[in-house]
Amino acid sequence: MALFKKRTAGKPGEWYYCLEHKKVEEGPECPAKNRFGPYASREEAEHAMETARERNLEWENDPRWHDAGRPADDDPA
Repeated sequence: MALFKKRTAGKPGEWYYCLEHKKVEEGPECPAKNRFGPYASREEAEHAMETARERNLEWENDPRWHDAGRPADDDPA
């Protein structure tokens, strides 16, 4: 049994979106692997999943990162 509880990194006043509990948290309540953030405001954290979807779509459609025109590694070229 551990004598001391390991504290998660972060500060009160920072906002996070917990991926496990699907809720906004002020300060770190859950482990870093389960959250997005920190965000400057509660409103930003509330829109974390929407922001992630928008960014993923931008990256998927960015010609600098899109590999559609390149042959696959297993294709003989």
